[in-house]
Amino acid sequence: MASNRSELTEELADGESVEGVAVLGSTGSIGRSTLGVLASVAGKNLAVRGLSAAGSWQLLSEQAVATGARRVALMDSSNLGSLRDALAGRSVEILSGQDGLVRLVEADDTQRIITGIVGRAGLESTLAAIDAGKLIGLANKETLVVAGEIVMDRARRRGVTVVPVDSEHSAVFQALSAGRRSEVKRVILTSSGGPFRGATKERLASVTPEEALNHPTWKMGPKITIDSATLMNKALEVIEARWLFDLRPDQIEVVVHPESVIHSMVEFVDGSVVAQLSPPDMRLPIQLALTWPERRDGPSPRMDWSKAFALRFEPPDMDNFPCLGLGYEVITRGGTAPAVLNAANEEAVGRFLAGTLRFLDIPRVCRAILDHHDFDAHPTLDRLVAIDAWARREVVRWAS
Repeated sequence: MASNRSELTEELADGESVEGVAVLGSTGSIGRSTLGVLASVAGKNLAVRGLSAAGSWQLLSEQAVATGARRVALMDSSNLGSLRDALAGRSVEILSGQDGLVRLVEADDTQRIITGIVGRAGLESTLAAIDAGKLIGLANKETLVVAGEIVMDRARRRGVTVVPVDSEHSAVFQALSAGRRSEVKRVILTSSGGPFRGATKERLASVTPEEALNHPTWKMGPKITIDSATLMNKALEVIEARWLFDLRPDQIEVVVHPESVIHSMVEFVDGSVVAQLSPPDMRLPIQLALTWPERRDGPSPRMDWSKAFALRFEPPDMDNFPCLGLGYEVITRGGTAPAVLNAANEEAVGRFLAGTLRFLDIPRVCRAILDHHDFDAHPTLDRLVAIDAWARREVVRWAS
């Protein structure tokens, strides 16, 4: 689907139009990588117009100066004065809270939004960007986990393109061009297996946050790194894939691929399997979202075909890593179940990182909250927001 583009684009001296980009969560891992890609990608027709951060006002101010951003949004209003002082004398509009974030994505000089906000907090701004007709580079999988049916239905009705930034979903997005959607038999999402691939339950019982944050392949933020260690990240990706690509749960499979070179595969009805390969580096899917439908030279590393290497595949261990099974369960059940799983997991991961929950408590608390929530098969957006808040409170009760 083609994105609705603002007519208020600028032009370079050679007549080429400039597309404005807003990076939500610019101080996080995805946000910083996005700004790095924007600084180095070939071509001159992308310009940073907006940046947002939860609370890292110092880095946000530095990014605004470095990129020439016209507006910034800070979610933590307690540091708004410090941000204003840091940007005093500069032509930067300073916004705050969810209302400020919505104003940032609605700006007429901005055509592409990279949603790098972590967790459910990215939902409202993504919906606002869709309503404003922006092209969405979706790095916030939780938005689709919580409200995938609502979000993608709204995107279709608005004629908005959603380009996934997760490496796995970016790979599927690319591989799908090899055939018609009606010809797709299944998609296969790959997983590195995380730092504890092959570990026993006894080993997992003693995992520390420091160990879980030591991912063997990817460099990511703390929340997604822990999710990768529990395989909850893959569970959330299964849910995300269901809505992004309009798939049935039984059309989505997961395979462990430790080298993380094949990012995902699409199998068509004739037996052909189309895969996307590249070294494990998030800059490539980020760049694709920034330049789609074009491809350009950029900073991502290339495959070195002059050296021998092997690629391994194995089934995931769903007994010792039950989070993946929870993902399949909630996507089959639908309704409020995915939102509850996501909220419970976010809270549990935070408590694990703080040292108040054990590693194996993460799937246990998610199981308990799912089992005791007031299931709604057809929730409204308000209901999803409310059940999200309820699930977080229940984790606090469970852990106390």
